[in-house]
Amino acid sequence: MHVPDGFFDVPVSAGAGVVAAAGVAVCLRRARRELDDRTAPMAGLVAAFIFAVQMLNFPVAAGTSGHLLGGALAAILVGPATAVLCVAVVLLVQGFFFADGGLTALGVNITLMAIVTSVVGWTVFRLVTRSAPRSRTAVVVGSFLAALVSVPVAALAFTALFWLGGTAPIEVSSVAAAMGGVHVLIGLGEGLITALTVSSVLAVRPDLVYGARGLAAPLVLRTADGEVPVDRPAPAPAPRLGLRPVLVGGGLVALLLAGVVSFYASSAPDGLNKVAADKGFNANEKPHDFESGPLAGYGVGGIENERLSGGLAGIAGVGITVLAGGAIFYTVRRRRQDKAVV
Repeated sequence: MHVPDGFFDVPVSAGAGVVAAAGVAVCLRRARRELDDRTAPMAGLVAAFIFAVQMLNFPVAAGTSGHLLGGALAAILVGPATAVLCVAVVLLVQGFFFADGGLTALGVNITLMAIVTSVVGWTVFRLVTRSAPRSRTAVVVGSFLAALVSVPVAALAFTALFWLGGTAPIEVSSVAAAMGGVHVLIGLGEGLITALTVSSVLAVRPDLVYGARGLAAPLVLRTADGEVPVDRPAPAPAPRLGLRPVLVGGGLVALLLAGVVSFYASSAPDGLNKVAADKGFNANEKPHDFESGPLAGYGVGGIENERLSGGLAGIAGVGITVLAGGAIFYTVRRRRQDKAVV
């Protein structure tokens, strides 16, 4: 759902930029509470993983594909505020290095793909896990539903912005029906990827899943008068793996997905591009300012072998995302520590 330049007029693009900047500023502040000794190292990995998986377009209908948005997944793994920052980092890397997503539309993309998906996904996840018995099953089911709902909601938010300032005179109800329909299908794929990823982390280090903290049942004191709950939670079991193996393993998976598996991704246009072509407003798309960059189009300039070019670009993207995200999360984490000392 990367919106290119030219789909929205100046007021909506500027307004979305203000919303995005304000949202990121709020999340930078709130992420201090989420970025602890476990979440901070995970955040950079989550951003890199989202970048890698977004390269894997999967077919959803005839001539249409979809890819992970990642807001719900990041919110469940590292917290909602940090999730916004993770997806925003991915969008910045994609926009400035890979010419994916317009620069004037960056505020729109951050608002839709980072803020809306993270907030909606986290809200749905919390509703599910709070209304169900505390268990890993509830976390996985909540992850699936959170991701499933977040995608069509983001698509409808796009439609609302298009109604406010789209550059083509097209019936909004027609755009809403097309965007909502195809993105429900994409949401199913997003839900499956999110549930699979969350369940995999739960299997090896459940304490690294931000949304699963506090799952341990409270201690119960058995007395002659019956069972009395104790406020102190039961101690968590010792982790099966250290943090470093998890980070290294996750990083290798991201490199494998971006460097190798991405070559086999669907070449069909994604949901937004397909709707834009069908409805005719893709004619307003403007060339990207960095379309001649060395990594534009997810390929390394000067390398003719398509497989090698795409693989190296994917690996470079994972590395850039880790470095950029790591620098941001490390800085936010340090500010939290410095504030605690003061």
